[in-house]
Amino acid sequence: MKWIVGLLLLAVATAACLQYGRWSADRAEAERAWASLLRPTMPLPERFDPAMVASLPEPARRYFGHAIQPGTRLSAVVEIHMEGVLSLGSKEDPKYQAMSADQVLAPPHGLVWRVRVGQGLTQVEGSDGMVADRSWTRFWLLRLIPVARAGGDPDHLRSSFGRVVAEAAFWAPAFLLPRPGVEWTALDADTARATVTHGVWRQAVDIRVGPDGQPLWVSLPRWSNANPEQVFRVQPFGGGLSDFREVSGYRLPFRVDGGNLFGTPQYFPFYRARVVGIRVR
Repeated sequence: MKWIVGLLLLAVATAACLQYGRWSADRAEAERAWASLLRPTMPLPERFDPAMVASLPEPARRYFGHAIQPGTRLSAVVEIHMEGVLSLGSKEDPKYQAMSADQVLAPPHGLVWRVRVGQGLTQVEGSDGMVADRSWTRFWLLRLIPVARAGGDPDHLRSSFGRVVAEAAFWAPAFLLPRPGVEWTALDADTARATVTHGVWRQAVDIRVGPDGQPLWVSLPRWSNANPEQVFRVQPFGGGLSDFREVSGYRLPFRVDGGNLFGTPQYFPFYRARVVGIRVR
């Protein structure tokens, strides 16, 4: 009998080691992706001059006037440390859990978001990312049990690119300066639309600004399967921005709420982040 128990324990220990090895491989891949995104590959002028945006629609000029101070050294790569809450439920029962995350954002090439959610025996950690032509979502319970694995297909990649463009609108505004591949239009007196083309992808993002140009919210038609049918389709995504602070000549939001179906009665912010540090590379 003892030898049966011993074999069972050995089998459990072996399975745990194998799963931990898979988690370690996921983490190592995310770290390599992070390092690759820190290499600057986005050609930009050295410093910001308001003349660069003089021909844009008025709400877009107002947006850049708030987002980037004249003379600021231009970069489209940022590292962010954030805390907050993440919903593991629905609008009716959000089940918000404490969140701590680090992120590198380098549009248009991608992002890596490394996050821990929950505490104790319910802690989930992993990463969400996109680098060039690959993307992934990988989360683990206690570093042993996979609870979410997605990616490696065009649908997930398209959805990830939408997130990259949306977050560039508030954390990497230099990326949206006028150039080939970025088009600006005005939707009304206070809303501008930037449309980004990169390779086969084309993504629009709408930015609502206040009288001083401060972004109030961003919204985009995102390719997503966050719906009851779990079918990929275009649907609204977005959220609100607040608590803007100066970072290396940029004015960036330190509070961001976001979620699916933004602007509809079904919207609820499943993501509520409070930034505790931003570094413009």
